[in-house]
Amino acid sequence: MPLNRQKPSKGKPARQSRPVRRSGESQGLTAKLDRWRDRPIGMFSSLKAELSILITLSTAIAFVLAWHFLKWGWSGWLAMPLTLVVALGITYFFAHGLTAPLRQMRDAAEAMAAGDYTVRVESANDSRDEVGQLARSFNEMAEELQHADQMRRDMVANVSHELRTPVSALQALVENMADGVVEPTPANLEGILDQTHKLSDLIAFLLDMSRVEAGAASLEIEPFDFAEFIDDTVKPLEIADGGHGHTIHVDVPEHLRMEGDPNRLSQLFTNVIANALKHSPDGTEVLIETHENEERGTVITNVVNYGSRIPEEARNDIFRRYVKGTGRPGTGSGGTGLGLSIARWAAGLHGGTVNVVPDPRGANFEIELPKYPTIDDE
Repeated sequence: MPLNRQKPSKGKPARQSRPVRRSGESQGLTAKLDRWRDRPIGMFSSLKAELSILITLSTAIAFVLAWHFLKWGWSGWLAMPLTLVVALGITYFFAHGLTAPLRQMRDAAEAMAAGDYTVRVESANDSRDEVGQLARSFNEMAEELQHADQMRRDMVANVSHELRTPVSALQALVENMADGVVEPTPANLEGILDQTHKLSDLIAFLLDMSRVEAGAASLEIEPFDFAEFIDDTVKPLEIADGGHGHTIHVDVPEHLRMEGDPNRLSQLFTNVIANALKHSPDGTEVLIETHENEERGTVITNVVNYGSRIPEEARNDIFRRYVKGTGRPGTGSGGTGLGLSIARWAAGLHGGTVNVVPDPRGANFEIELPKYPTIDDE
């Protein structure tokens, strides 16, 4: 079948298109004949050339038939209609194959309108002309829509899960206090405060992601001391790390000054360093080392957590929204799946990058930022 359809749209019977070859199917004689029958034209890279050939072929066949009919003594009134019928039949045969991907795209668009993003135009690889190119672009669009739909579903599931945990904890603590089961001691109130902080952080994450989606983010560029900035970023993370025994070693040149938006850069470095702490075994070290690349005019910071490894095939996926890790060994917490996506976004606002680079010591996140960013005012 030309479409990988799961369900036809409700209230409307699905249109049936002629089956075409799927990718990876047998290339036997029968398959090749079926493929040629479905689209006997499409081997050229230009639709204009194919139409020219089609018109020339139909005209030539009509001329040859008319010549033979007249040579055999047929009447012109009989030969002419018969010649036109044959020419129209040949034209229809080739034109039908020429528009096969368009009919399949019509069916796929109807399926996607009904919420099925798994459909594909299977004849996209069978032609090199503009129609085939359009079919391939259509499939790429369908892939992106399917990915976006899956992200939306994952977002609902992830956010629901992340909200349920602190809300349930808050509800239990408050109910126990209201029932007199526990006293409102400083320790219990501290527990309530911790849960409200988690809710606040999650809401801040979601607000940041809405800005990412809208492309609406303003920067307030100002000069600052980078070493002091890193110290201010690390201190609350050390406190939040609790009893996990991590050591954060900072190696940043003194008196290194640069420009940027401290609030956005704080999001960037907080998320990357917090991610390193989350995925480091207890009692290990996280290294933050910075150097200046004078040739490129950038400041490069590497955040390394020892003993942790990121597979090469996952080094780009971890920056996608709602992709979650497994947390440090021994835990099941992978966070919201938003932190690294926000980090890359904040770096991009400054014209910088965040990438995972190979390092035998462990997972190495390299952050490269322009020392003096140039921001276009739009």
